[in-house]
Amino acid sequence: MKVDQLYTSCLAQGAYFIESEGEAIIIDPLRETQPYLDLADERKVQIKYIFETHFHADFVSGHLDLSTKTDAPIVYGPGAKTAFEKIEAKDGQEFKFGKLTIRVLHTPGHTPESTCYLLLNEENKPHAIFTGDTLFIGDVGRPDLAQKGEDLTQEDLAAWLFDSLRNKIMTLPDEVIIYPAHGAGSACGKNMSSETQDTLGNQKKTNYALRADMTKEEFIKEVNDGLQAPPKYFSENAALNKKGYDSIDEVMARGVKPLHILDFVEIRKQDDVLILDVRDKTEFVKGHIPGSIFIGLDGSFAPWVGALIPDINQKLLLVVPEGKAEETVTRLARVGFDHAIGYLEGGLAAWTDVGLKLSKIETIDGDSLESLYINDNSINVLDVRKPGEFEPSHLAIARNFPLDFINSNLDSFDDSDKTYVHCRSGYRSTVACSILQAVGYKNIVNVIDSFDNLASKDIPTSNLSSVSKK
Repeated sequence: MKVDQLYTSCLAQGAYFIESEGEAIIIDPLRETQPYLDLADERKVQIKYIFETHFHADFVSGHLDLSTKTDAPIVYGPGAKTAFEKIEAKDGQEFKFGKLTIRVLHTPGHTPESTCYLLLNEENKPHAIFTGDTLFIGDVGRPDLAQKGEDLTQEDLAAWLFDSLRNKIMTLPDEVIIYPAHGAGSACGKNMSSETQDTLGNQKKTNYALRADMTKEEFIKEVNDGLQAPPKYFSENAALNKKGYDSIDEVMARGVKPLHILDFVEIRKQDDVLILDVRDKTEFVKGHIPGSIFIGLDGSFAPWVGALIPDINQKLLLVVPEGKAEETVTRLARVGFDHAIGYLEGGLAAWTDVGLKLSKIETIDGDSLESLYINDNSINVLDVRKPGEFEPSHLAIARNFPLDFINSNLDSFDDSDKTYVHCRSGYRSTVACSILQAVGYKNIVNVIDSFDNLASKDIPTSNLSSVSKK
């Protein structure tokens, strides 16, 4: 028996490759299929089944392409209705591969069809459980992702989740290993651990949602408390996973396409095209194509694309670091942005070589912001971190303007005076400034510095109930 957790940090997502005696199964694969095919070829095993724990909302799964390329059937749990052929397993149904067994445990709550898969070892004893978004390390899945047509409230789903945890999972032996679909950084829960596996016994001691003395009413309140609205692309990704999508090979072929500068400029004139620049933030602020927006590959690229580009079918022209076109298109496809139509061959040098001008974003550091504040303590500062980051500690002069919701709040931005934008490290502030600049705002300054350094300056900081002088 061999269990591989294939973890993708950008999405904080765990897929699983489990093998025994020449046969393997895959649980919750990512969109790109080649890594799984390569692993099967390297180990000389046949992929027998592809299991999905639920209709994922935060990424597009690779189940369809992988099934086409391997002839392995796709397995969902009870109640999973799809537009493609699959096995809709029954609660308690077992699947054999090699000397191992997978037992289906229907665990509705995160979504109605959510299902966990219990791995039985060679002695037919529980060894591990693959919990999808039902149970994380330190948290549980959010219960507010009911799809269109499902007449369910988040309180209904939370009640189901309480029962699923207590009747299907917590009754298992304490030594069973929990393998979740996500870790810290995912928007599928509130407070996940950075650990990506644990024993059930330890989670019973440390996970708030598994407290033995917790009532159902307490659980419903605590699970729903503090949930931010899910990103818009969640519902669209879930629909793609349910109905189907273009082959990853087709998406890569049309997206990883070098465009000569003259072709790039001509395509750019189209009203339905957006230029996405994925280079490092320090490079973007020094010079970029006018009207382009920045979402850097070095951050949580795919989730931010999903949250900030309103239309999942948006045509995208790409500006990428040398050799990064394939990675960019792959990571876009993971969240269903399948309509990249090529990248600028030769990068920005090709743009300037034909006499075209670049835009820049004025940028300062923490020392400069401190000097500005000392001279004028009424300067305008926007903090684009999440409310949960802003509330415990923020510059007293700052207004919270969360990047997650910037597109719906653009009308509240005042461009009459210069505004200084900061975040935790400079990544999100650069994204925000690029969006503001792209829609026509001019009086913006990007503060690229760490929040810890900003908070150490001679600028007052506040939390919800106090003000202190650093």
